[in-house]
Amino acid sequence: MARKQHRHRLALTLTLGMLMPGVASAEGQDGLPLYKMLRSLEFVQDSVVAGDNSAAEMQRYLLGTIDERLRSADKSVFEDSRNVDAALIYAMSGGNPETLEYLMSRDVNGNFDNRVADVLRKYLNGKGLLVVNTLVDISREYRGKPIGPYLSLVAGNVMSGKNAKAALPLYDWARLMAPGTIVEESALRRSLALCADAGMVPQGLDYARRYTRRFLHSPYASQFADLFVQLVVDHDSDIKQQDIVDILSFMDPPRQREIYLRMARRAAIAGKADLAALAANRAQAISNDGGDAFGALANFYGGVAGISTPELKAAIDDVNQMPAGELNARDRALRDAAKAVAAEILRTPDAASLGQGSFPNLPNQQKTEHDAAVTNQAGGQSPGTAGVEQGASANAAPAPEGGRQEAGSSFNAFVTTSRSKLDAIDGLLKQESH
Repeated sequence: MARKQHRHRLALTLTLGMLMPGVASAEGQDGLPLYKMLRSLEFVQDSVVAGDNSAAEMQRYLLGTIDERLRSADKSVFEDSRNVDAALIYAMSGGNPETLEYLMSRDVNGNFDNRVADVLRKYLNGKGLLVVNTLVDISREYRGKPIGPYLSLVAGNVMSGKNAKAALPLYDWARLMAPGTIVEESALRRSLALCADAGMVPQGLDYARRYTRRFLHSPYASQFADLFVQLVVDHDSDIKQQDIVDILSFMDPPRQREIYLRMARRAAIAGKADLAALAANRAQAISNDGGDAFGALANFYGGVAGISTPELKAAIDDVNQMPAGELNARDRALRDAAKAVAAEILRTPDAASLGQGSFPNLPNQQKTEHDAAVTNQAGGQSPGTAGVEQGASANAAPAPEGGRQEAGSSFNAFVTTSRSKLDAIDGLLKQESH
């Protein structure tokens, strides 16, 4: 707490120095050491992920101001290792990568560690995988030092493209060295992403619990929500309902409802009717301040999920009750796709497709009770079924040529029509997924 209060005072001092130079103390903008300016940036960034939306503009302002100071600083400034660390942390905190190149070109006294500068250059230029092992080694060497958490985070980012399991310990070290900061927020979110993709369910649930306890109000929490929903929907058979309830219990009702709605939607698209229904019911059960818009949306997602279940007619009613005008473009595409699927399920089959003659020369056909009834009503054997009552398809008499052509034509027409409709549905779902 003392550390945060100290950094808060520094941030206020810097703000006054920048915005009201006539009122600032002697340690104003020009006199404030680089490392103190960097601490102010860290404080502001930590405030952003803690939910202070007003700090975002200050973050952008500080990045620009520090960039100017780094470029105009005398070379002797970097004889203080704290200012060297400030420059490196600035580069890893969203700063201008060209500024690091500029500083290194002027470092004739060797104040910067060339190994660190080199791996950061490659990382910032998208070539981190070329030096991933060196980066991991350097991050270990600098643990416990100011740039340690940032190097571990960067190493984890690079390693995640090569080996997800090896990246997780790097993110864990970053969190351990910088609790409650933007570094921890980023490490937790990226760890959850790796677990969701790799199917590491227990670890993913643990990261999700930690995130909801610490960074629920972060501007990146929406990304976390998508990752959590992905983990649950993709691996629902490995997750207990109580795990979901416990993790979301740290959220206020509106946020819980939002995640349950996302879960219901994604589960419906994935064809996981039970999970979609569960999530939709949970969303409906959460108070929505007397409005029914969220309940209707939950009903809609539940209906989409129910299209593939025996409760088809009730599901269609739920889908139809949601006016298309109240849905966004993605959900309108989902609604159209669900209705198209339902129409195909309920469509009465072509009479020509019901007889065995529609599928000539299928081996080992057994005559069913339905076939026998059709044969008796017709006064004889239907085309394509002669001689197969005992399973002796090899002895079956060939179907009359005209009947085979007519049946084949009907079947081909059915396949062509169905395929065109399925292609249309696929197109709707592809449009929806974007």
